[in-house]
Amino acid sequence: MSVLLRQSAAPPATGGPTPGAGAARRVWRRLRRRPSAATAAAVLSLLVLLALAAPLLAGLSGQDPNAYHDDLVDSARGGVPLGPLGGISADHWLGVEPGTGRDLFVRLLYGARVSLLVALGATSVQILVGVAAGLSAALGNRFTGHLVGRLTDVMIALPMLVLGIALTAVVPADFPRPLLLILVIGLLSWGGTARMVRAQTLALRGLDFVSAARLSGNGTLRIARRELLPSLAAPVITYAAIQVPANIVAEASLSFLGVGVKPPTPSWGQMLSGAQTWFRADPLYVLLPAGLLFVTVLAFTVLGDAVRTALDPREGSRLRIGTAKEAAA
Repeated sequence: MSVLLRQSAAPPATGGPTPGAGAARRVWRRLRRRPSAATAAAVLSLLVLLALAAPLLAGLSGQDPNAYHDDLVDSARGGVPLGPLGGISADHWLGVEPGTGRDLFVRLLYGARVSLLVALGATSVQILVGVAAGLSAALGNRFTGHLVGRLTDVMIALPMLVLGIALTAVVPADFPRPLLLILVIGLLSWGGTARMVRAQTLALRGLDFVSAARLSGNGTLRIARRELLPSLAAPVITYAAIQVPANIVAEASLSFLGVGVKPPTPSWGQMLSGAQTWFRADPLYVLLPAGLLFVTVLAFTVLGDAVRTALDPREGSRLRIGTAKEAAA
């Protein structure tokens, strides 16, 4: 018996793979087996790479995103680009912007930087605030749980777009607009994250490993950091992957309404706002930013769904079983 006790109390051998590393490898294998996830990841990687390389590509094309070219637009027709397909040429690979003659290819690249930066930054703020609020509501006393719960309900019920328009309209114009959009979108949309984290934490709080940690004398913060947060990683990552496309749309909507990124800084929403008067004279000016926005949102949505299924294979099994039963019926 003493030998068995010594063996059970012995520390695990070092040098081998940890359980977390093994779980990460399993998730990676499941993602690689899904062609849709691989395609979405490749599309997003290409978009991020193009956005990061925007200054380099602008230098290679010899264009500046804010340089006007009045000689490339027809002033007699209100500023319609000269040449076919919006002024596509060897110097301007995707044509020029109506009215100003600015290079459309370079402005789309710089617009991708703004849209992706705002979406990813707002998602980070949203996740940080939501996780902190959800853990406080689930692990705090009754007063704290009730207060955070009611505040979460209020944040979910508030119209984020209307409040975003009001807040961005009253902030001084010299405040950095991308940072403002990150704070506004992130701080107004953490309610869903907090509610999800609270529900998951309440379910985990009664499990044996959390009870054992509490009986060992660990405090609430230590239990949350060492026991609960690793178990919450999967649903939080899944929720974040789903929220990124929603935040891209939110940034585009605010910029489209004229309260987001201010000229001359380009963004896809701002370009769509300016393109609404040119869709007949230059359809490509509308289709390019709209197409990029659609492809980005679709890729993030597909990848988020793939991550959710990879982290919880039972969800995919339930979906397949339900589909088979419906087909049999």
